[in-house]
Amino acid sequence: MKNIKIITISLLLGTLLFAACSDQKKEPAKAQVKTDVKYTCPMHPQIMEDHPGSCPICGMTLVKKSGQASEGSGISLNTVLQPVNTAVLSAVAAITPEQKEIPATISAQGYLDFDTRTFNNIASRFSGRIEKLYVKYAFQEIHRGQRIFDIYSPDLVTAQQDLIYLTKNSAQETGLIDAARQKLLLLGMNYEQVNQVVKTGKAFYSLPIYSPYAGHVHDVAHSQMAGAASTETPSDFANNLPLSVREGMYVEKGQNLFNVVNPHKLWAILKIDRSAVAALKLNQQVTITLPDLPGKSITGKVNFIEPVLQDGDKTTSIRVYLDNMDHGLKVNSIVKATIQTGSTNGLWIPRSALVDLGRTQVVWLKNGASYKAHQVTTGATNGNETQITKGLSATDSLASNAQYLTDSESFIKTQSHE
Repeated sequence: MKNIKIITISLLLGTLLFAACSDQKKEPAKAQVKTDVKYTCPMHPQIMEDHPGSCPICGMTLVKKSGQASEGSGISLNTVLQPVNTAVLSAVAAITPEQKEIPATISAQGYLDFDTRTFNNIASRFSGRIEKLYVKYAFQEIHRGQRIFDIYSPDLVTAQQDLIYLTKNSAQETGLIDAARQKLLLLGMNYEQVNQVVKTGKAFYSLPIYSPYAGHVHDVAHSQMAGAASTETPSDFANNLPLSVREGMYVEKGQNLFNVVNPHKLWAILKIDRSAVAALKLNQQVTITLPDLPGKSITGKVNFIEPVLQDGDKTTSIRVYLDNMDHGLKVNSIVKATIQTGSTNGLWIPRSALVDLGRTQVVWLKNGASYKAHQVTTGATNGNETQITKGLSATDSLASNAQYLTDSESFIKTQSHE
């Protein structure tokens, strides 16, 4: 009986000890907290655990799986996974468009050139040989009625001899005499020269030719007055080129010999960006300054807007007619101009907030934590600001530096405002 009691007590003590050990083993399980964070091995991505540890394959320390948003970051996984050609995550400062009225001006650069309206060509009215040349160099100043060269022409000598023969032997044939006189006048002789032929009975074998124009002489062969826009045909003065017309050379009937230009009339050729053409009109006031002449400014107006674009030039050219009576302005001088176009009321943003893709203009609209490419329509440009005529409102928020967010102009997929 005593042995039975001892065995019973031993069984009870064993049961108590086993229960106590079981409770201690269950304690750590209660302390575990389930989490959505996953840990993986950098070398073996198939290993996926919900707690830190080591890789059972290579023993490397497990790391958090990428693509999981940090707590409190405010960026969802959906935002991160958006296509890169429509949205960009960036810390670029955001701005809002500003509704205001701006005194509108257009800034432009250009150069001075001769006014081609004053160009006059001196051409040979008959074939012959230059016996004497009185114009010696390019840009030589001549006056109306000034003797510029003497020419021998067999055709002209024959026409003079016909007139001399008629006046001496057929004085009664007034019709033939008048026709012979008229022929000489049409060939280029003046009334005094024709009368002298009749009076003296001697022909001019070397006929003096007088200039019908006043101005500066330009050599037609290589002085095309293309201005600063052309580097292929430099002016004769810049290269110190001699005149192509020389004493002793033969010229053909109708051949241009000289180009006489009025140096008192110039025009400024100004290049206008195509974004500002819409605000450009005739007679708008223009203020021109010359870097070569500090402190000097010239006031004019828009006299002509060229209706076409020059080859390889994406700007529009305008002309401002200028007087140069004191010869203070030099052809090919670079000029800067400001054109007053009134005032413009609208929505304005900095030019840095806009990306010009040619036919499309893009801004980056703020959408939560990201920026989305958005198409807009632009208007006038004033300094560093651009007017937005369509696609934005005053409450929109957009990136202040659009170019910084643009990796490549060809990949941007915009959200059209239409």
